[in-house]
Amino acid sequence: MRVNNSNYLKRLKNKKEDALGFIVDKYLPLVKGVTFKVLYSVGNNEVMEECINDIFLSIWNNSHKFNGDDDDFRKWICAIAKFKAIDYYRKLNKNLEIAIGDINEKETYSVEDEVIFSEEKEAVIELLNTLNEMDRKIFIMKFFLDIKSENIAKRLGVTKASIDNRIYRGKKKLRERKSMMNMEVR
Repeated sequence: MRVNNSNYLKRLKNKKEDALGFIVDKYLPLVKGVTFKVLYSVGNNEVMEECINDIFLSIWNNSHKFNGDDDDFRKWICAIAKFKAIDYYRKLNKNLEIAIGDINEKETYSVEDEVIFSEEKEAVIELLNTLNEMDRKIFIMKFFLDIKSENIAKRLGVTKASIDNRIYRGKKKLRERKSMMNMEVR
């Protein structure tokens, strides 16, 4: 029996592999679109591909839970894709926070150095959180991950000049806010 528009849901629930191939062919553009929308700012195609594979695996593994027609199935796939992509996004951001926290971990510090480093790290994070989301991403990519401005521009879909301007203005804002914070402490 060949899989087609009228029987692919039934064949998928019965774990027929040809149904999965049919679904991939039919819904791959939709899944890619949803995934790209959530993970675009990450700028990592390998992560997006891995997420898409996980989405289809999740559809395969949970097909028995689906009840409905073709329209409902499309909505169900969109929901799975959206939440799986959000999970990936959160995981990547969590890994970034861990990586930032582990900078210079190999060096040994005295207790005083650890306290100073901890306070400085908190101050930097507090200052970065005052920036808007786009500027914060740019600063993390540029200064914590050492990504070149050209590559940041490609990932975010803007010009290199725009990235350089945002960095310049962001540094200026951070200097002003740091000065204000220092005045408050006195």
